[in-house]
Amino acid sequence: MKKNWWKALAIVLLLYTLIGGLLFDVPRLSILNETIRNQYFHVTMWFAMIIHLTGSLVFALKYLRSGNIEHDHKSIELANIGIMLSVLGMLTGMLWAQYAWGIWWSGDPKQNMTAFCMLIYFGYLVLRNSIADDQLRARVSSVFNIFAYAAMIPLLFILPRMTDSLHPGNGGNPGFNFYDLDSKLRMVFYPAVIGWALLGLWLAELRLRTRKIKMALEEK
Repeated sequence: MKKNWWKALAIVLLLYTLIGGLLFDVPRLSILNETIRNQYFHVTMWFAMIIHLTGSLVFALKYLRSGNIEHDHKSIELANIGIMLSVLGMLTGMLWAQYAWGIWWSGDPKQNMTAFCMLIYFGYLVLRNSIADDQLRARVSSVFNIFAYAAMIPLLFILPRMTDSLHPGNGGNPGFNFYDLDSKLRMVFYPAVIGWALLGLWLAELRLRTRKIKMALEEK
């Protein structure tokens, strides 16, 4: 039971995020108003996504170094959770855009770069499913994982800052920290990041257990 304390923490933090995100007071910013509450979901999901994709990269590198197929299994399951969070982050971001900018998809540079990054990771999944041999699939997809992560950094964090963007912190726009001087958002924001990250880890663990059961049944 002691080993599962982090699962209970994930539930507590996400319940806190839901309650705090809906009920706690937030800064009254022009245009954003109450929609700023979506930051507790949209942005924190992206943070958790990056954490899981980073973990996936680490295990891909470990596989290439050791050849241990268990590392590849962990890499793909963390990538699956990261991709799931990217989809949820995109959907919540589009919802926010509709209220803040008046349109679901504005062609904003960060939206476009994010979509391109997601397509690269979707390609990673397609590549894995197209190779039958376990070791060959693990080697090729691990290399592609490194490429996908290396592409994600400039796509999400560098290129959008080099041109005009509606997103805070990009294209010359100040980030939320510039406005949020009373730290109201931080009271929920950081617990939400941890909560989503732990939930993703929990889901990845469940998927790994399911994978092991299927492999054991196939061997029989």
